[in-house]
Amino acid sequence: MDKKKARRIFSILAGRYPDRWARERYAVSPFEVLITTILSAQTTDKSVDAVRDDLFSRFPDPQSLAMADITEVEDIIHATGFFHMKAKHIIEASRSLVERFSGTVPDTMEDLLTIPGVGRKTANIVLYHAFGKNMGVAVDTHVFRLAGRLGFSESKNAEGIEKDLMHLFPEEDWGVLTDILISHGRAVCTARKPACSICPVSHLCRYYIEVTGREKQE
Repeated sequence: MDKKKARRIFSILAGRYPDRWARERYAVSPFEVLITTILSAQTTDKSVDAVRDDLFSRFPDPQSLAMADITEVEDIIHATGFFHMKAKHIIEASRSLVERFSGTVPDTMEDLLTIPGVGRKTANIVLYHAFGKNMGVAVDTHVFRLAGRLGFSESKNAEGIEKDLMHLFPEEDWGVLTDILISHGRAVCTARKPACSICPVSHLCRYYIEVTGREKQE
């Protein structure tokens, strides 16, 4: 896909989900951004929001979470799913922060990737929402799916998709691009049954054109 078409799609979706431009909505500590991002894997914002107050009131900093009883953490975050693994990851991540970074979340990709439970997707989200740094595009399941459907990327792996998205869009849009695609993936372009009839960019979408054999009129 050429950059002009890609950015046209971005512009339309940005207008559809204007709240996703507000990085300040994540105006919490880098520690909270890191932990909630780990918890958000394969679940909804609603599920994470339902447990975050209890979790951070009980464990407000890396020092307290590093010393936490894993059973207690599992009980608190149960609603987010995969709670055994997530509890293990957030406790180990907190221990890493305490032991290696003086209890402070690092602000570089290199350091973040050394923390248990943190891959490139999580690191990109933390860098953008905690520090305002656009170091890449976080490719979660929604971004992965939409990049292929819309025609942004031909790649079949997250690393290739991230590179393609970074090529198509200017650096200043990388962070918010993830948020916008996630919003559209949850609301309209779902995994099982995309709602193409109400999609504001279906006339530009490779998936829609290939499935219907025609371009929808604007």
